[in-house]
Amino acid sequence: MPFKQHHTHRLLALCCAAAFTPLAQAQGPALEEVVVTAQKRTELLKDAPISIAAFGAQDLEKKGITSLPDLRAAVPNLQMKPHPNSSASMLIFMRGVGNADDQATQDPSVAIYLDGVYLARSQGLAMDVADIERVEVLRGPQGTLYGRNATGGAINFITAAPELNQFNFKQALTLGSYNLRTSKTQINVPIGDSFAIQAAYLYSGQDGFVRNRGSGADRFGNRNRNAYRLAARWEPTDDLDIRYTYDRSLIGDTPAYLAAVPLSPDQGRRPDAGSPFVDHLRHFDIMTDGHALIADWTLSDRLSLKSITAYRRLDNTVYPEYLTGALGPFPAISGENRDKQHQFSQELQLIGDALDGQLEYVAGLYYFAEKADSSAYTAIPVTHGATDAVYATDNSATAVFGQGTYTPPLLDDRLHITVGGRWSQDRRKADLQIFTLPDNAAPQVGAPGHGDKTFNNFSPSLVVAYDLTADINVYGKVVRGYKTGGFNVRASSIARFEDGFDPEKLTSYELGVKSMLLDNRLSLNVAAFQADYRDIQVNIRSNPANPSNTDVLNAGTATINGIEADASARIGDALTVKVNYAHLNASYDRIVDATGTDLAPVFRFVFAPQNSYNVDVDYEFPKLPIGKLVATLGYNYQADVFSRARTDSGRYLIQDYGLLNARLALSEIPVGQGNLRVALWGRNLEDKQYYTDHNTALVPYAIFGDPRSYGLDVVYEYQ
Repeated sequence: MPFKQHHTHRLLALCCAAAFTPLAQAQGPALEEVVVTAQKRTELLKDAPISIAAFGAQDLEKKGITSLPDLRAAVPNLQMKPHPNSSASMLIFMRGVGNADDQATQDPSVAIYLDGVYLARSQGLAMDVADIERVEVLRGPQGTLYGRNATGGAINFITAAPELNQFNFKQALTLGSYNLRTSKTQINVPIGDSFAIQAAYLYSGQDGFVRNRGSGADRFGNRNRNAYRLAARWEPTDDLDIRYTYDRSLIGDTPAYLAAVPLSPDQGRRPDAGSPFVDHLRHFDIMTDGHALIADWTLSDRLSLKSITAYRRLDNTVYPEYLTGALGPFPAISGENRDKQHQFSQELQLIGDALDGQLEYVAGLYYFAEKADSSAYTAIPVTHGATDAVYATDNSATAVFGQGTYTPPLLDDRLHITVGGRWSQDRRKADLQIFTLPDNAAPQVGAPGHGDKTFNNFSPSLVVAYDLTADINVYGKVVRGYKTGGFNVRASSIARFEDGFDPEKLTSYELGVKSMLLDNRLSLNVAAFQADYRDIQVNIRSNPANPSNTDVLNAGTATINGIEADASARIGDALTVKVNYAHLNASYDRIVDATGTDLAPVFRFVFAPQNSYNVDVDYEFPKLPIGKLVATLGYNYQADVFSRARTDSGRYLIQDYGLLNARLALSEIPVGQGNLRVALWGRNLEDKQYYTDHNTALVPYAIFGDPRSYGLDVVYEYQ
């Protein structure tokens, strides 16, 4: 381990030891109890029998979390990698389960929700303009409480609803390294006693850290984003609350720089400039927008009905630029990808209790439909040819789901038994035609392909929880997750495309403890799990000369086990320490390719670090005449991860790294009838060079993480 990293580990370990050792004798304020709605009810985090990471509004601001990619370093066992075609698309892995591609013909393993609306595609998520009230990351299979199922987990973004009878205004500005400039404006206007409107606008821009020495855009990795959001809330009676939201996001980023690097254990150096042969580097053209109508109707003191109706669109055009100059004065791969997608979903939830509160239940109906038209033009100059794959997909899903928790009148109401289930039917249809465009030859039109499959599934769950005391809860859980089958537009042949692939299933066994101790000054939550993973949808590269060709086979079985631990401590009046740790051991038991060969000895789980952790230390200085001063030191670490599954084709490894961040914030500064907050921050203070992806496109490449950066946040709130 390098000296600097070892020194940082030791420093943080000493901080934690110094904090936790005297905790039992310490006096002072308690921790704030975290409230979550992961189970469709408002409950304390310590009472929810689930492995969950939750971030409130203050945590989100302190960590700089405004959108999906910002969670990458905040939650152990949650991994994200940028798609090499577009850094605006994130491929998500949780507990080692995830997708290595973003085709509309394949569902993700980790489900993303915005105010209960399932977001089928990850390109251009607009949630960074919203006033995010809370983010909940649910680890492990989900389905009995959600309209869509997922084998890896779910991420819920919950936004603040417009406030009735309350005018407020918020303006946030950020300036930082690499010409970072962000402006976010929000306003809430009440109209009468029962209606309110909330509006927001965001501009976010930053220069990439790799200069383009060729033509076109000046830098790789530029960020240029505009987002708008409008929300309205109407409460005509005490029993009915109706909320409408519209969001729109425009993304004009440039591609991330793919740097030619050696295979591990050698490590490439972070570049600051690209090849002079780059020809017309172009900005992306991505638009996504969506409407949502959410109605909560209180039918009685014990029963409520919730309706979530949503429609979303995506128009995505990106221009991949792979490794120009690595094989000569041309890119290894270049192209143009276009996607147009729209989706509609309707969910109904019946939430109630019976038997004098001893039975709590949720029952739901769900419908989802999406259509997409795409084209992927791919040129590989070294082979003197190109292809244009044109495809369309028509997907629909229906589901019935429910969960009930029974607390028998025994053992002082300490025992809680939860039974849930989800029946779902998925219909997948897809069409594909490939045009081959060789140099100096007539184009060749491939035979059209058509696929049509229907899948049915029932996924049950069982949880037994017991309150050892009012502050300590233990639970055991068995839950099954399911991800539907589909089609692979990058298949090696039309026949392989039409065959498609079947669903995969994961059964998870989990034991956990939730606790709030020492007069609410110490929170400790631990979960140990094992997952039996079957019929895994494995991507197998079938043509080494064309990295765009892969076959998806239900070829794998695997065992995944691990531990997740979250601890928070409040020491005295000033110091708060939070530690989140995850250990993961994921290995394939068997992978059989199309020839019947078992490839398990040469396959590894990708983006599944054996160890990862975060440490955050907050120190609150004595109250100042002008406001409250808080210093924050944060460190996040992850061990080595494989970034490409097959080890017989080279060692593609993202080597272990840790990032040190710091923030000094002065808040509660009175300005007029509002308050001002000012914060200085620094990220990757040790300027670590690390990969966020390491793979191959004819030659090995890496996408590097951001270098050291500094910035200033200024936030004014008028209420």
